[in-house]
Formats: sequence, C-alpha cells, structure tokens
Amino acid sequence: MDLNEISILTSHEAVEAVSNILMELNASGLQIKDKNDYEVLKKGPSWGQYGLTSDETDFDMDINEAVISAYFTVDEDIESIMTKVHEKVAELSNFGLNPGKNQVTKNLVKEEDWSTSWEKYYKPERITRYLTIVPVWEDYEEINYNELIIKLDPGMAFGTGTHPTTILALRALESYMRGNETVYDVGTGSGVLSIAASLMGAKSISAYDLDQIAVNSAAKNIALNPKVDNVEIASNNLLAGIDSKVDIVVANILAEIIEPLVPQANHVLNSGGLFITSGIIADKLEKIEQILNDNDFDIVEELSMKDWRSIIAVKR
Repeated sequence: MDLNEISILTSHEAVEAVSNILMELNASGLQIKDKNDYEVLKKGPSWGQYGLTSDETDFDMDINEAVISAYFTVDEDIESIMTKVHEKVAELSNFGLNPGKNQVTKNLVKEEDWSTSWEKYYKPERITRYLTIVPVWEDYEEINYNELIIKLDPGMAFGTGTHPTTILALRALESYMRGNETVYDVGTGSGVLSIAASLMGAKSISAYDLDQIAVNSAAKNIALNPKVDNVEIASNNLLAGIDSKVDIVVANILAEIIEPLVPQANHVLNSGGLFITSGIIADKLEKIEQILNDNDFDIVEELSMKDWRSIIAVKR
C-alpha cells in the first residue's frame, strides 16, 4: 500500500516534541534522521566492530538538525495535515524549544520502503555501562558477561533509543536501581525503559502511554525480549486514576508534561521513592526543580547531555 510521507526539517532539541506532534495527528509511523545521533553512533564502539556504514548524503544537514518523516494513509487530507504540522512546530518556540527551519515537505512512497530505510545505519549500540540496544534484525552476541541486551524494533516510531533523553533516563535507572523495585513507566513510547528496568531486576513494571500506537509498539518490543515477563502495558493519561504505591516512577517526556505529573508521582510513590524524569530542556530545568520542591521532593542528582537534563528526586 502506498503511503503519504511528510518530512519536517527541525532542530535536534525538538525531535521529541515534533515526534509527539506527528503521533497526535495519527501518523502511522515515524522515521528519525538525527545528525547528532548519527555522530554518536559513528563514535561508538559498534561502528567498526559491527560494520556500521551509512551513506553520508542521508545526513546532509547541520549537526544540530534532524529530519522527522511521518507516514499517513493516502485517503487522509495531507495538505491539511502539513499545515497543522507547520503551525504546531512553529509554536514550540513558546515552550523554549528551537523549531529549526521548520520546512515541511511531502512525498509518495511505498510502504515497504519506510519500514526498512533506516536499517543501514541503525546497529547495536552500547548506551550505558551495562545496557546495549540491538535492533531486531541484527544478530548480536554479548561482549561482556554482565551486558544487558535490549532488543528493539523502531519500525512504528520512537527512534533508536539513542536520543539523549532516553540515554539519561537509562543511566539514572542503572545508577539507582538495586533490584526488586515496583515501577511505573509513564509515557512509555517504545517501552525501552520498562525493558531496561525489568532486566535490572525490577519486581514489576506498569507502563502507560496515552497513545494507543505507543502502547502497541511497547508491547511488540517487550515481546522481543523473552526475559522480560513482568511488564503490564495500558493506555492512560499520565497517572490519572492510578492509586497503587510503587518504589520508582520514571518518565521520559517533555517538561510541559512533567509539570502535571509531579503531584501524581507524589501520590503514588512510597515514602523515599524515586522520581526519575528526563526530557527536560535546559531552559526549563529551574521551573521543574521548583515544582518538585513544592510537591515534597528532594533532588538528589541531575544528569545532563547536550541541552537535555534528567532529574532524580526522592519523595520526602
């Protein structure tokens, strides 16, 4: 089946926000070409070892630019969608995010083309001390005995797991988890944080996302990891209506969405529980710090990568 492809040239820092805009417009899938991610992969240990290669023309853009392509069925009003995308991306500047050039173009493509086009550059990548993300089509054997392998299929959306916000959240989980914790993963997306938490010894994980496409994608990725059998996935608006207490709440979402989540996280966390947030652009850090303090959280550590921040807080 043919699909309409909309491509947006934006900034590296706006990738998550633009992706969310496209999914809210019911995109059937996303493909992210992030020059920054490409450079990270190129410098990583997997580049030479696993034969990672890429046509440089695929990333003919500045280091801080990214192209996000979204796919829609041919019976949808593509011109109207393009107008909405351009307007919503332009509005990101109101939230402290750089929308970049915000150039929106369209193309008609074959369905099989978008599902495989990124495979030439998405290869196994060591993300943290112990965690390695491996695309489902790659054969991979552990290099170290304590290496934890996360299998992912990014075909439906949500990138490769190498975006700074994801890496920061994974590093926080790796640093603070000790095993046997109960966890809520809010805005689960690909499910990568839930998979990591399970591999690191969590007792149980509940993963939530408002978008049913994300719920389906997370379920698919969890099924690719046979050792992960303690994750329940459901559609939910953040933690609205959730009352059961847990030890950890982790959320890799934008700062504007973290704000209403903070009091909800306080409600569901055990005393001394951890609240791990990522997806905070540097300009929004102080505001999130204040909201956390106002809701009885003490900040124990902040992690940073480029313009992104992650906060690890404990409930008083």
